[in-house]
Amino acid sequence: MMIKLNVAVSALWLVLATGVAAQTPASRTVSPDTGTTFVQVGRLLADPETGVVQRDKTLVITGNRIVEIRDGFVGEGNIVDLRDDFVLPGLIDSHVHLTGQQNPNGRLEEVTQSNAEQAMVGAGYARKTLMAGFTTVADLGASNEAIFALRDAVRRGDVPGPRIIAAGTAVSIHGGHGDINGFREDIMHLLSPESVCSGADDCMRAVRLQVRSGADIIKITATGGVLSNTAAGLSQQFSDEELTAIVGAAHRMGRQITAHAHGVDGINAFLRAGGDSIEHGTYLDDESIRLFQREGTYLVPTLLAGDFVARIASGPTNFFTPAQTAKALEAGPKMLDMARRAHDGGVRIAFGTDTGVSAHGDNAQEFALLVRAGMTPLEAIQSATVGAAAHLRISDQAGRIAVGMPADLVAVSGDPLTDVTALEDMDFVMKGGVVYLDE
Repeated sequence: MMIKLNVAVSALWLVLATGVAAQTPASRTVSPDTGTTFVQVGRLLADPETGVVQRDKTLVITGNRIVEIRDGFVGEGNIVDLRDDFVLPGLIDSHVHLTGQQNPNGRLEEVTQSNAEQAMVGAGYARKTLMAGFTTVADLGASNEAIFALRDAVRRGDVPGPRIIAAGTAVSIHGGHGDINGFREDIMHLLSPESVCSGADDCMRAVRLQVRSGADIIKITATGGVLSNTAAGLSQQFSDEELTAIVGAAHRMGRQITAHAHGVDGINAFLRAGGDSIEHGTYLDDESIRLFQREGTYLVPTLLAGDFVARIASGPTNFFTPAQTAKALEAGPKMLDMARRAHDGGVRIAFGTDTGVSAHGDNAQEFALLVRAGMTPLEAIQSATVGAAAHLRISDQAGRIAVGMPADLVAVSGDPLTDVTALEDMDFVMKGGVVYLDE
């Protein structure tokens, strides 16, 4: 469908958004310099917590914030006509990797791309993510230099993209998931990040260095991982003592801490150590669910990543190494049932895709997988709005459409409460009062 923009030319500027042209179609922004924008909405899910759909409303936006929600279709001058659409808050993906994407040349890119090149690649993927309706993301693993530069460029308005909460490089053990693996010994010594550690004291050092470097959130790899090129399994890799030290160091530095964790031993050890959330959670058990419930900890199940790696590993164009293939075939098919058991057990779930494993821009495919795991369409939407905002501790900035909140909103022509796949075809994106349109 066509979004109709009735705008006073003197109050607008048009800019062609720059980025990596080969990766995404060009987009443009329509941003009021001064004055007020009136967004006329046919169906409005302003607060997904309630599930209430309001009809025939006008959002009054000044600058980057919503200042009023009026009954009926009102306004003059700068009017955005969404009277035929379903509008909801900008979506939140709690687990992405913006500066890369799995592909047959991935291992070569690890040793050929500079941090500057990764930041430029990330700029293209950031725009693609925004155009898919995700106005906020948590990036949970990239070189510090690349992702912090991209985050700051988006904040300044130099690059179009979602609001980025960035972890930088993950805190990992020597030789484990998150360290460099599968290359010549001398190459691995050169590429191993400062956030790799061994022993409680050394791991506290790694956390503090990440905070000093600019990390908004600390991400650790509590267990082995599917895509690390090593046959080290998916079980716990940090010791209990190291996990306790890491969590304590992060909290003392005022940082939330989340853990990549597949194996149940690593999941439960991290939760017992006081960690704030779990990414993946593939082998969680009844004890895990009790630990999640005890602390109200969030699970980010990343079902799209599990689906993607299983399809690649079992398909005719498999580009994974033998070690990666074995783990992908082991873990990927189990993740849907894991999410079903977690949901049935009352675990709080935040939407996250691990995109960068799967393709950027496909993030919304996670919704259908969450519904297959037993969530209702509304619950899936809640996980990507109010739930993800609570998980990332940004409920005052994202997750709802309300007076005083940043004007982050998206629109689709269908009804996602009936068919959640409607969110895979985004018609309209506004972030911070700025409208983004495909060319």
